[in-house]
Amino acid sequence: MELRHLRYYVAVAEECHFGRAALRLHIAQPPLSQQIKQLEEDLGVTLLNRSTRKVELTDAGERYLERAREILAAVAAAGEEASRIAIGEIGRVSIGFTGSATYHLLPAVARHLSAELPDIDLDLHGEMLTPQQAAALHSGTIDLGFLRPPVNDRLLRYEVVGTEEMVAVLPHAHPLAEREAIEVADLAKESFITYSGFSRSVVFEVVIDACQRAGFTPTIRHEVGETATLVSFVAAGQGVALVPKSVQHMQITGAVYVPLKGEVPTVELAMAMRAEPPSPHLQRVLNSLRTALPDIDPLVLG
Repeated sequence: MELRHLRYYVAVAEECHFGRAALRLHIAQPPLSQQIKQLEEDLGVTLLNRSTRKVELTDAGERYLERAREILAAVAAAGEEASRIAIGEIGRVSIGFTGSATYHLLPAVARHLSAELPDIDLDLHGEMLTPQQAAALHSGTIDLGFLRPPVNDRLLRYEVVGTEEMVAVLPHAHPLAEREAIEVADLAKESFITYSGFSRSVVFEVVIDACQRAGFTPTIRHEVGETATLVSFVAAGQGVALVPKSVQHMQITGAVYVPLKGEVPTVELAMAMRAEPPSPHLQRVLNSLRTALPDIDPLVLG
């Protein structure tokens, strides 16, 4: 049995007339009659009662008509879906976000893409340091990453989408917490909470470099993997920290964000992906984000 047999049968069953069905299908009547007869023989069921005056559906024919319509509709839907996937209208895109981008950029990107590309299924991963994202891009766990460059990997490519300044995070009772701005050098005698240096966090390297430029090597009390944990440790009075400005969107009682002045360290934010050509649906996501990012998050990308 082939799909054309189902199409032939549906036409005859709906028209209840072989001549009209043949005209509808643009074929001659004798071959059409032969095809329907062959279908009944294959099924071992009489689908149509024929007479010189009319054609009527048997009970089996009525039910077979329902199923045939469902099958043809499903085949048509599958073809349409395949076409939409091929041109990128639908698909699944997995996106990773570095720790500080998790709390503001992630929801902003999700809102934008859900509104602009509603047929793209989003799989979002937060609190991923740059090395984790690089590994996830290689494994295919994510298709796109918002991370902190540089990424020295020939199999990955990235494009910088913005730069943001670092700010200090202090316990609310800290003597410097009420100042309008401080310099990195003001923190020389403090214990620091940092992202994990073992995981080769880019922000970790920026913090160490900023402190050394200010004339000291920081005393690191705790290394953590997540931004929420880092700010919570500061709020608990365990030390101070330097974080990207966008972290200010995460308000934790007991932690105060203070701007830096003088030689203010900065970090870049980049979109990273595999070096191979992107899938059509990933390309649509990239095109949409490239246009919209400055409006999505002016704090980070301005």
